[in-house]
Amino acid sequence: MFFPEGGVRVFLYGAPADMRKSYDGLSALTKHALGEDPLSGNLFVFINRRRNQIKVLYFDRSGYCVWSKRLERGRFEAAADGIKQPLNLTQLQLILEGIEFKNILQNKRFSLDETRA
Repeated sequence: MFFPEGGVRVFLYGAPADMRKSYDGLSALTKHALGEDPLSGNLFVFINRRRNQIKVLYFDRSGYCVWSKRLERGRFEAAADGIKQPLNLTQLQLILEGIEFKNILQNKRFSLDETRA
């Protein structure tokens, strides 16, 4: 299991991705299709057409890393609005666990910034 840092951003690639791609192919998709810098340290999530495989590309301090998961049964429930959808780490965890996060109601949480206004 990989452990991303707290301030990392996550982007879901909305189109089906070819799971034969590895470091170079996924970094090219990140740069050209998503318009993001693959060396930024952010997480870039790719899902195949059958939605049973997922790959996460990220760059740590020493090089590219690809985390991959294949389901034996079921599908990853992630619907992207457009070619690039920003996610948070909780939404990525829900996708990896097979939970569709679009139907989950998240209550508003207390924030110190709101009390100062």
